[in-house]
Amino acid sequence: MAVTREDLEQNRLRAALGDSPVASSLLTEAALEASLASTLARLSAAHGDCQDAWVFGYGSLIWNPMIFHTEAARATVHGYHRGFYLYSRINRGTWDNPGLVLGLDRGGSCRGVAFRVPRDHAEREFRVLWRREMLTGAYLPRWLPTEINGRRVLALAFVMNRAHEAYAGRLPDERVVGCLREAVGLYGPAREYLQRTLIGLASNGLHDPYLDRLWSRLQATDAANSPSATTDAADATDTAPLPDPYLSA
Repeated sequence: MAVTREDLEQNRLRAALGDSPVASSLLTEAALEASLASTLARLSAAHGDCQDAWVFGYGSLIWNPMIFHTEAARATVHGYHRGFYLYSRINRGTWDNPGLVLGLDRGGSCRGVAFRVPRDHAEREFRVLWRREMLTGAYLPRWLPTEINGRRVLALAFVMNRAHEAYAGRLPDERVVGCLREAVGLYGPAREYLQRTLIGLASNGLHDPYLDRLWSRLQATDAANSPSATTDAADATDTAPLPDPYLSA
């Protein structure tokens, strides 16, 4: 199922999740609106009501932002890093076979893409984001100092809520690869999420060694478990070149 901007504007995603196991954990519409208003108020307090808003994308927002923006630029946030820290039991997995999606967690830095949203469009565009990213409360909206083309701005980013039951914490690569390789959810396979994020980063001249490593290990696991694998494959060196790291599935 591909969720569109219109689906979010009409609140259809909430309706679709109403009969799912996650229904009881959805934030109320009133709670979402209060969170949105508080986030916009913090921007106004810092910069007034005239300055445009920036949104920092580090995962699916890079390749599927869905929001109206007038500029997209490479950006870096400090104090947070990207990782597969959120179990996905609906969008990229199920309750019996959860997938994983990316979140920002404390420490380090992260390179991604920032989107400039005109201030008079911010409330409408942020509401789309809230209905996409904030329904379960697994993320917390934060204004983070962000470097964009040599300037420092505040950008909205969705960081991990460590108190949420779906917070996975730091998992070993083998566990992450297993989830990405096996899980499929409402939006499609979990591995596709990783693949499209890598392509989105590469198309913006960026790369992430952690994500590169996971993709290589995922492909190596595929090769080792393919029907054509021979019984002596386990003895083969793991230094042989892999297929194109992003475009082959």
